Amino acid sequence: MCLIVIGWRVHPDYPLVVAANRDEFYRRPSMPLGRWPDAPDVIGGLDLEAGGTWLGIAETGRFAAVTNVREPGMTKGALSRGWLTRHFLTSDRTALDYARQIDGTRYSGFNLLLADGESLVYGSNRDGEPRALQPGIYGLSNHLLDSPWPKLVAARQAFAAALPRLPDTDAFFQLLANEQIVPDDNLPRTGVPIEWERLLSAVFVKSENYGTRASTLVRQRRDGQITVQERSFGPFGQALQSSEISTSE
Repeated sequence: MCLIVIGWRVHPDYPLVVAANRDEFYRRPSMPLGRWPDAPDVIGGLDLEAGGTWLGIAETGRFAAVTNVREPGMTKGALSRGWLTRHFLTSDRTALDYARQIDGTRYSGFNLLLADGESLVYGSNRDGEPRALQPGIYGLSNHLLDSPWPKLVAARQAFAAALPRLPDTDAFFQLLANEQIVPDDNLPRTGVPIEWERLLSAVFVKSENYGTRASTLVRQRRDGQITVQERSFGPFGQALQSSEISTSE
């Protein structure tokens, strides 16, 4: 993922709400939203190149999502970060225990959000020890939790405004579709060329070869029902398909 906004125990009827965009090269093969063949109680996409996932949720309420830390020039880690999320979703360890046992030296920079039904945990191999988060609205992009990048600030504000409108979800997909490019004076400086800083400054990224491939909304009701909606895209933001999966109560 390249942008995640999560509401944890903020809405009275939906204790977990997640709006996220996955940005990736269009040529990278992946399985779209669905139940995993080897773990049908898990709903999410799959990276068919490295085998992991960027975001998923199990019928038990276990949730996981990962973003990369943008740090050009760093040596690539030995293991795929997508397996951090995949292993958690099929395990039975608590979120905090799982995050604490990760050997971060084996991975490129990552941010990890894990929920086990009782707690929401943030872990990163660039930001100290894993920690449980209090109820609130949090945002992740390709730096650290709640970094003040303009697109993340805007997305969190729009997310907070959209929450009271649930179960209507239009406002969430509107915030994920925001194509506004940040002025150069406000761009983060992450070491990539300025053309890439501009491109990546939008919530919804689009170009010929790289961009937002999926916009995903996850909702878990207080009674346990989970609904995942996803819209997928191709080069230059061309809409491809929409899908929705819901569990029974």
